[in-house]
Amino acid sequence: MASRAVVIVSGGDAVSPFTTPDAACTIGLAAGNTDTALRQHLLARGHRVFTSPAMNARGPVVDQLEGFGPFGGMPIVLPEHLTVNSTGDIDLAGEHLARFLTYLHTDHGVDTLDIVAHSMGGLFSRSAIRLLQLMQSPLRVRSLTTLGTPWQGSVVGDYTIGDVDLSAAVGDAFLERVLTEFQARAASLPVGAAQEVTGRYLTGDAGWNAFQAGVLDDIPVTLIGGSYFTAEGGATKYWPHDGLVSVASAHAVDVPAAVLPNRTTLTFPRTHSIFISDAVGAEWDTAMTWDTEVLDVVADAIASA
Repeated sequence: MASRAVVIVSGGDAVSPFTTPDAACTIGLAAGNTDTALRQHLLARGHRVFTSPAMNARGPVVDQLEGFGPFGGMPIVLPEHLTVNSTGDIDLAGEHLARFLTYLHTDHGVDTLDIVAHSMGGLFSRSAIRLLQLMQSPLRVRSLTTLGTPWQGSVVGDYTIGDVDLSAAVGDAFLERVLTEFQARAASLPVGAAQEVTGRYLTGDAGWNAFQAGVLDDIPVTLIGGSYFTAEGGATKYWPHDGLVSVASAHAVDVPAAVLPNRTTLTFPRTHSIFISDAVGAEWDTAMTWDTEVLDVVADAIASA
């Protein structure tokens, strides 16, 4: 149906281009390092797929011709007000995403959305859905699928604000490196996503999640978590995890039914992203955003919504 579309939403610190079902980047990865495999897989399953633009700073997306996962030759560059600042405040990102989704309605004839969100893109999406509802938008969100979304925070965020120390890594050298590098990256940025991807900000009676009650009442949500990294002694608050987000957080185990009434949870022994896979010397298909088994589950979740 021409009026229905799948929209892929990238997460924190992501740089992702806007692509349409018919046009993508002509240099490097067609839709960036988060969205390319997802986009290709869903297009092959017959969906009409758009990827939402994200920049890890204020402003529109610019070509990324150096570094990990380069892309360039973007088909369309959308302005700042339609672009998510992936390092900024969650609700400001949600406001920009809501504007982008409205643009799809006015300029591309989209009336019904299936949202597939990676990492903090799930939080950005929930904020955008709430805004669309408050504005009585004619857009209908048919389903939400999240991959590695920190519904109740992450160890990297909690470490950055000082709520846990390096002992949370239980001696794992890779996670210790991730914690220190994330903290350094957060220190170089204005206050925003890095301080909000925390249990302190998201959970509890006065937390951000509490204000989402009712938003997802009529929307089926599929939550996918990655368990590539495990610790001796079994599960803890932060283990197993995908390199950034624990399975418990990705599955929203402590998020009440008032916020998330219609949930399906799945776990795969996969990493958070191809960036994490590359960092540990693993093939890209060990990432949940690149593994065909996970991508089939995403496509099935959309089909069964």
